[in-house]
Amino acid sequence: MKFVTALLLTALAAPSLAQEKRQTPRDAMVAEADAATARAPVEEQAFVSKGSVSIKGKAVAYTATAGTLTIRDDNARPTGSLFYTAYTTGEANRPVTFFYNGGPGSATIWLHMGSFGPVRVTSDKPVYVTPDQYSVTQNPWSLLDKTDIVFIDAMGAGWSRPLGDKTGKDFNGVDQDADAFARAIMRYVSKNNRWKSPKFILGESYGTLRSGVVARMLEERGLSLHGVALLSTIMNYGVRQAGYDQNHMVLFPGYAATAWYHGTLPGQKSADLDAFVNDVRGFVAGPYAAALAKGSSISDAEKDAVARQMNAYTGLPIDFIKRANLRVDLQHFQTELLRTRGLSIGRLDTRYTLPPTDLNADSPDEDPAGTAITGAYISAFHDYAVKTLGVKTELPYKLTAREPGYSWDWSHRPPRGGVQTTPNTAVDLAFTMRANPKLKILFLNGYYDIATPFYGAEFDASHMLLPADLNRNIKFTYYQSGHMIYLAESELAKMRDDVAAWYDEALK
Repeated sequence: MKFVTALLLTALAAPSLAQEKRQTPRDAMVAEADAATARAPVEEQAFVSKGSVSIKGKAVAYTATAGTLTIRDDNARPTGSLFYTAYTTGEANRPVTFFYNGGPGSATIWLHMGSFGPVRVTSDKPVYVTPDQYSVTQNPWSLLDKTDIVFIDAMGAGWSRPLGDKTGKDFNGVDQDADAFARAIMRYVSKNNRWKSPKFILGESYGTLRSGVVARMLEERGLSLHGVALLSTIMNYGVRQAGYDQNHMVLFPGYAATAWYHGTLPGQKSADLDAFVNDVRGFVAGPYAAALAKGSSISDAEKDAVARQMNAYTGLPIDFIKRANLRVDLQHFQTELLRTRGLSIGRLDTRYTLPPTDLNADSPDEDPAGTAITGAYISAFHDYAVKTLGVKTELPYKLTAREPGYSWDWSHRPPRGGVQTTPNTAVDLAFTMRANPKLKILFLNGYYDIATPFYGAEFDASHMLLPADLNRNIKFTYYQSGHMIYLAESELAKMRDDVAAWYDEALK
């Protein structure tokens, strides 16, 4: 009987065994691909090299460390691997500054290869950089003589990746993203014994919104900063909602500066851009704000007077301005200002222009400021990372974490009050300044940036409602450049000196 039972069991098992045999080749291929799939390392990596850069006529020797920081949850379980590149001189208790770009979801390739590191991609004029012009040079405007420098890629961008069962969705949000950066900064500080070093953060674009939360989170977790530098600031997305006049007020001084640059003003161009912009500020805060506040109840006479003044500051046709109800949308400004010249202008940097496909279009085909330098930066970074930094990885370097199905959680829990559905992290920064009264804040602004307009940064800072002694810790600087101020060499040189002086002040 046992023998018969065994035969029956064998017969019943035969089809599944045959099926398993038929699946084996495919399963083997899948297994082989899975085994060969590159994944971020849980164990931290470090690729170390040496270099030197001449700053202000003095050689500064440094160690470059390109590697990963493993961040962990409160139970010490690894949740993510963030890629960073650090440039350090080896001096004890030296200042250290953490840099990151924005996006949200952008790699920090732009700040790394363009701003204050020891090398930079060559750029200056607002024109497309062609492949034959790609080059990386020593950066004489580096801040390495003032501070050690650490560039960190956002989760899912660059070579940063989630670990374990975590996915991008666990990090794609205002507070989730800021928490990852705060943990990475604290991990770097602990790993490299930098607790006694003065610490700074510098974010660009969305990175400035992130900085308000990161500064607060670090303060709450016992790491106090000496300074927060905000390059091309957007801390408050609330004013950008449809129906709010503040966004049109925020944009207009940038419109006027752009018109000054391109020579579209009806009258004689002022030689002093700073003075011209200050006049525009007065108009925006006074007659323009009053006119917009009246909505459709504004009189024809007042509407006509304000439209004429807007024309004087920009050169936009009066009828065009009035048809827009004094509220000129960004994309309409980009296509209208130089329409008679057959050009549209950039958003990130309005010095850049592009001939549109359709001269009647009401929005530009693309942003020429972004496309003009992307190829140069990507090519330069890949070559530099492999040949100079010595990075070895099979992971693709992702310019952005954005991919099909990508979404961002814009809700934010500020230090006081309920959850914000549209974030304003200026309240987080104000909270941190009250907690840490020595914290210095530096706003770095490009006049020709209408992606994150300088007047918006001024509005946000003034509405932090700080007492006078804390307001003195805030400083603003301005440059004749765009969103990526460092693309213009003359303005990078000026900005470098401004930031260096700010470090000296913060470290007194």
